[in-house]
Amino acid sequence: MNGKVYILEDDASISGLVRVSLEMNGTELESFSCIKDFYAAMESCVPDVALLDIMLPDGSGLDVLKTVKARYPSVSCIMLSALSKEADKVNGLNLGADDYVAKPFSVLELTARVNAALRRKKRSDSITVGNVTLEYDTMDVRIKGEKVELNRKEFELLKYLMQNAGKVMPREVILLEVWGYEQGETRTLDNHISRLRKLGITELETVFGVGYKFSIS
Repeated sequence: MNGKVYILEDDASISGLVRVSLEMNGTELESFSCIKDFYAAMESCVPDVALLDIMLPDGSGLDVLKTVKARYPSVSCIMLSALSKEADKVNGLNLGADDYVAKPFSVLELTARVNAALRRKKRSDSITVGNVTLEYDTMDVRIKGEKVELNRKEFELLKYLMQNAGKVMPREVILLEVWGYEQGETRTLDNHISRLRKLGITELETVFGVGYKFSIS
C-alpha cells in the first residue's frame, strides 16, 4: 500500500514499531517527537495520513489536529492516545479526527486502519488545499466556495501543483508533467500561472530562478 504517513509521537519505541509495520506494506513513514518539527515538515510536504499522539511534551495533539484540519483538510488524521474513555474518543472525533486508536494498541490493527485511510484517499475524487478545492471528474474548481472556470491546461496545472503542495516545482518539471515538453517555451507556463492568480488563486508562489510552488503556509 503506497502512501506517505507522518507520526507525531514522543515514544520512540511506538514510532519504531509502527514504522516497521507500515514499511513492510510499502508505506513511507516519517516520525516526529515534537510539534515544532512536525509543523516544519508539513510546510515542505503534506502527507496522506497523520498519526497524532495527544499528550506531547510541547503541547496537545488535539490542538495539532485542529491546525492540520484547518490548513490541510485533505490529510486523514488518526489519533493515538492513552485517553481511552468514550468521552475522549468522541471529543477527538468531534474535533475532526478521522479515526481514534486507544493505547495500548495492536500495530497490525493500526496498520489496517492506516491502509483503510489510504484507500479512502485514493478513491477520493477531489483535493482541497487551503482555500482551493478541485474536483477531478467534473473539473470544478472552487475558491473559498466560489466556483471559477478553468480550461483544461489551467486545470491540469493547478491539479499538479496542488498535488505537490508545499514543494518547489522546477519549470522544466512542470512543463514535462503538464505539457509533455522535455524542453519548451516557459512563457506558456508563466501565462497560465498569471491567469490562475487573476482568478484569485493567491497560493501560487514564484520561486525565482527555479519555478513555482503552491504555498500551504
